[in-house]
Amino acid sequence: MSRPQGPRRPPPPPGLLVVDKPPGMTSHDVVARVRRIMGTRKVGHAGTLDPMATGVLVLGIERATKLLGHLALDRKTYLATIVLGSSTTTDDAEGEQLTEASAEEVAAVTDEAVAAGIATLTGDIQQVPSAVSAVKVDGKRAYARVRAGEQLDLPPRPVTVYRFDLLVLRREEGRIELDAVVDCSSGTYVRALARDLGAGLGAGGHLGALRRTTVGPFALAAARTLEQLEEKPELSFSLDAAVAKAFPRRDVGTGLAKAVQYGQKVPSAGIDGTYGVFAPDGRVLALAVDEGGVARSVVVLSPA
Repeated sequence: MSRPQGPRRPPPPPGLLVVDKPPGMTSHDVVARVRRIMGTRKVGHAGTLDPMATGVLVLGIERATKLLGHLALDRKTYLATIVLGSSTTTDDAEGEQLTEASAEEVAAVTDEAVAAGIATLTGDIQQVPSAVSAVKVDGKRAYARVRAGEQLDLPPRPVTVYRFDLLVLRREEGRIELDAVVDCSSGTYVRALARDLGAGLGAGGHLGALRRTTVGPFALAAARTLEQLEEKPELSFSLDAAVAKAFPRRDVGTGLAKAVQYGQKVPSAGIDGTYGVFAPDGRVLALAVDEGGVARSVVVLSPA
């Protein structure tokens, strides 16, 4: 006899979760855990974090997964610890050591040289991604090719480092540790900054620790740990609040609201980029863009 099943748990409401990712977990690990906590398969993440990194990871729940590809998460802030004196295969502390500078070579790196090296890596720069990055090469992730034994020579690409501020410099035997704030464009590899800073100083360098404090408009202040979610499984932002926070807002009357819910084109709003369309009662109806004098729905979030 089959055992009688209890009542099915209702799905959670749609919205965004801002998780403070712990070290040692992949972004996919976090998604799997949140699926169990929230009781739904419909969970996706916006922008990965390396297993060693901690901090802000934005997850979409239920219908809010449709937002993830449209979120303007093109600016991110990190607290980084950079180690000068050795380089590694992965440009971070999890890789095997490639080079090690002598104590004399490390001692020869002056505070002024560090400041000058940081200055050269600030602004609009050309950066070679880490070989074990998620950059695709001929349709395959770079890290997968490296793990298969391939030697990769990735081309540099433009990124922007808006801010690279040194907070603390610590000198230890045979190494220098820097704590820094890095505010950068999406696609910037902080471990590549550590690698290039160390290389420029002639001592080698790698990333010792990384904590992401902001992704687009979402900050650590709104983030919760997985343990906190286990105790209280609730959203960081409802679907309405998430769209209001992440996109410009357009409020429409009842007539236009109905047309938007049916996916019809409506008069343009004069707003650049993707924006949220809201009904008179404050519900978000769709994400839309202006094209040739009309507004076209990119995704309808509250269909008729």
